[in-house]
Amino acid sequence: MLTVGLTGSIAVGKSHVCRVLSEAGLHVLDADQTAREVVAAGTDGLAEIVRNFGDDVLQPDGELDRKKLGAIIFGDPTKRELLNSIVHPRVISAQNDWIEKLEKSDPNGIAVIDAALMIESGGYKRFPEIIVVWCEPEIQLERLMRRDHLSEGEAKQRIAAQMPQEEKMRFADHLIDTSGSLEETRGKVLKLVEHLRELANEKDDN
Repeated sequence: MLTVGLTGSIAVGKSHVCRVLSEAGLHVLDADQTAREVVAAGTDGLAEIVRNFGDDVLQPDGELDRKKLGAIIFGDPTKRELLNSIVHPRVISAQNDWIEKLEKSDPNGIAVIDAALMIESGGYKRFPEIIVVWCEPEIQLERLMRRDHLSEGEAKQRIAAQMPQEEKMRFADHLIDTSGSLEETRGKVLKLVEHLRELANEKDDN
């Protein structure tokens, strides 16, 4: 099985790229979804967050209050590191379990892990192939403002809080530019799928 890491900055169109990969028959796992699952109510992940950040980060129903936790860690690198040290190992363990099951059910398949912080966390080193999704900065800004109903200043602040796109692109084996239309992006992704299938076949032949 070929395992592929996929990443990119905020509002660059990763979700659309993942949808196309999935429709093309690749197995795609969203790391954000996994991150939510490992800190759901009743998990040891959530219990550890409460131990470190207090009961205030819980909603009345016992689920994590992401806004409150976000406000605590925003602008505080030490607390952000602490949260990452709780969440990341659990996410990686869940991803490994997912890949292991897939290898049994579809040994010749292609598994794609989509994770926004793959490069920052060092998680990219686990994958032989890395896809970085990107778009022109002004398009990213416009998409983020529209998607999250933010002012230009707020959107710029969120973008600035992340690793710059150019830096992420340096880690890429494959780049997908989503600056054009959805259909143009689809075409690029499908071309990449063909290439990944060739790589998967080569791997199986070795």
